[in-house]
Amino acid sequence: MSASDRDRIRLVVLFGGQSAEHEVSLVTARHVLAAANPDRYEIDPVAIQKDGRWIRADDAARALSAGPDALPEALPTTGTETSPLPAVAASPDERVVVLPLLHGPLGEDGTVQGLLELADVPYVGCGVLASALAMDKAKAKELFAGNGLPQGKWLSFHETDIRAASALARVVDELRLPLFVKPANMGSSVGVSKANDGDELRAAVQYAAEYDEWILVEEAIDGRELECAVLGNLEPRASLPGEIEPGADFYDYDDKYRDGRAKLLIPAPLPDSVTEELRDLACRAFTALRCEGMARVDFFYEEGGRGLLLNEVNTIPGFTPISMYPQMWKATGLTYPELIDELIRLAIERYDRRSAKRRRS
Repeated sequence: MSASDRDRIRLVVLFGGQSAEHEVSLVTARHVLAAANPDRYEIDPVAIQKDGRWIRADDAARALSAGPDALPEALPTTGTETSPLPAVAASPDERVVVLPLLHGPLGEDGTVQGLLELADVPYVGCGVLASALAMDKAKAKELFAGNGLPQGKWLSFHETDIRAASALARVVDELRLPLFVKPANMGSSVGVSKANDGDELRAAVQYAAEYDEWILVEEAIDGRELECAVLGNLEPRASLPGEIEPGADFYDYDDKYRDGRAKLLIPAPLPDSVTEELRDLACRAFTALRCEGMARVDFFYEEGGRGLLLNEVNTIPGFTPISMYPQMWKATGLTYPELIDELIRLAIERYDRRSAKRRRS
């Protein structure tokens, strides 16, 4: 092994997963593999299939060896079956960093992050606590309220409670129609619907309950949809914000990944004072959840009303080159390959900092 080979990092790109966002992850992983610097990283793609099996993605690795252009649009999850801990473990003479690209439950919610802690390897993105809190949108909203962050009105229920007529009546009385209903633990607008009347509210609750037992109901906010990318560990920094003009009634799954009718404005056309306030609020939300590495923070903006209202934090945001998170950093001066490098650097920095604490305990 040459000196340059020893200096390279084995980058385990973990993709697929068991959530409803499995296909989104396959596309994201393809773009990361194509952009990662092969002189700096020995790339090891590992897939989690929908049934939970871990696979060394041999077909993806072979395609990558032929050059980035040989990669299919969505990475295949076929290959040699392996076990989770050996798949990410490091040998004594190598440095391993894991890049989880798993959207939704059983990937973005702290479960895989806990496994990686047990494997004692650096990994990109938020830790167990922040991942779990951000995934549960209801608990995140409780925490934001405790930190004085501005939000819209919302209520959360267990599915067995909200189905009752009295609970639905309370929702309408406190939040007023129209309303948005979503599973508390899901992303990419999966399971989300808008309710304009009582019948639609009942149907929306039933639909959200297909994905999670905890249901979040939010007031419909008539405001601009803004996003901000945050990057860092103990000293996070925020990108220039972006704005989404949905092509549908709201920014749903089809608008994000299929139809592509949404209009993305980066940077968002905002007064400088609002831009700076939004960037500050994004870092405050990031810190309140104890996020590290990366997160995308989403807002509504009521011009002439309540101003900026925090919506949610996504700890593994969409990460293709045309996704909002990389695009906002590009507008701020950080290219897609540079962003990957910085995230890996942050993963190693956090691991080394926390390992020093563990050695003293």
